Amino acid sequence: MSDLREKYNKEIRPVLQKALNYRNPMQVPRLEKIVLNVGVKAVEKDVIKEVVEELKKITGQAPLVINAKKSISNFKLRAGMPIGAKVTLRGPKMYDFFVRLVSATLPRIRDFRGLPADGFDGKGNYNFGVNEQTIFPEIDPDEVKRVHGMNITIVTSAVDDNGARGLLKHLGLPLADKK
Repeated sequence: MSDLREKYNKEIRPVLQKALNYRNPMQVPRLEKIVLNVGVKAVEKDVIKEVVEELKKITGQAPLVINAKKSISNFKLRAGMPIGAKVTLRGPKMYDFFVRLVSATLPRIRDFRGLPADGFDGKGNYNFGVNEQTIFPEIDPDEVKRVHGMNITIVTSAVDDNGARGLLKHLGLPLADKK
């Protein structure tokens, strides 16, 4: 089991239960999954292959290639063309990725002052974007041919933003203060 998961069960869960006034420990919010999503304008098929390989290095799991559902002539897009890739992490891989994200990846962002506090969706999930894949230590910047961003979604079992915010703060995610 991951060290973060043990810390959650032994230290964070009782603190959150008391802070959020939950009677049942099963009501306390927990991490459910982390989803990494990359959308690219793939005119060449090599671009999608590069994105898939980079996501595989970052997460340690094979990504799912997303194809266009409709043709859109203004974007020169045909149904069935690959337009992105996504990875859903659960269990031990999710906790390992979260620890690497907080301890190694986010501090590598230039002028980092915390993740935006307005990334919550009202239902206990947190979304934020990363402008470059090169901030991940698994990616060698010299081998990158094309820089792309990605969206990272952290899904929790919280029913509201306050529960999710408390959980993520206790887990160590650096959230910026509200303005």
